[in-house]
Amino acid sequence: MLPELKIAQLRHFVWVHELQGFHAAAEKAHRTQPAISLSIRDLEGKLGQSLFEKRNARAARPELTPFGVQFMAYAKELLAHHDRVIKDMSLIAQHKSGHLRIASVPSIASRLLPDILTRFIGDATDLHVSLFDDSSEVVLAMVENQQVDFGIASLWEQDSDIRFIPIWEDSIGVVCRSDHRLAGEAELSWQQLRGERLIGNGTSRLLAGTEAEELVADAQFYMSNMISLLAMLEAGMGITTLPRFAFPPEHSQLRFIPLSEPLVTRDIGIVCLANRSLPVAAQALFDFILRDNELDPSAL
Repeated sequence: MLPELKIAQLRHFVWVHELQGFHAAAEKAHRTQPAISLSIRDLEGKLGQSLFEKRNARAARPELTPFGVQFMAYAKELLAHHDRVIKDMSLIAQHKSGHLRIASVPSIASRLLPDILTRFIGDATDLHVSLFDDSSEVVLAMVENQQVDFGIASLWEQDSDIRFIPIWEDSIGVVCRSDHRLAGEAELSWQQLRGERLIGNGTSRLLAGTEAEELVADAQFYMSNMISLLAMLEAGMGITTLPRFAFPPEHSQLRFIPLSEPLVTRDIGIVCLANRSLPVAAQALFDFILRDNELDPSAL
């Protein structure tokens, strides 16, 4: 059976050599000189060889034996590897290192996550982040396939291995060009949209099961890409319905008008695999988002 070498003993050995004395090594280790001598003897016993030459003069500087010279390189290599692992794991434990993978619906990815991630990451230059933005269905699939640590979505199947923690509430509104006849309204009902040329999109399904369901069926166009949808709206092709978070607030040519009848809202939250722990950085971000929205992580 191979002997188990203690990190502390390796440090004592290196310090005695580098500091040229047992007394100096004892001061650095905050130990007594006899304790350092005992540590070295125990290490020599495990190795089966002397590390330092025997000297009669107590004042003489300790000199390595030929075996000690060879072992010194290994001792320093072991200590460097040990310290590197401890440092890396410490950074990971403090979510300052590692790789964080998140999938999110585009509305949250573009509107909220930039500020959240900027404040969360801070000066952690060794923490790498991969962010994938796509539909709720794709986000859920990435979570289920363990391609990401967790996702942010508005749809999930209750009878599945996915856990959903609601964070934000989003309301549906009508988006039209600023010169459209409806642009001056403070709020709208679905009846006011009859006769308008409607452009459907991926979020139009939120109207399903409501009084406004016929608007989805009557949509003349369908755009799956947000950039294309906004371009069609800018061109005056028609109007659409969108969650507020999905509407770019800085857009000068388009207007968002709340839909009051029916009042349609959606919950957006974190989706992750149930009964599976998150990586350290992902758990830290999860808790950060909860606290940021005044939710208690320990209560979930």
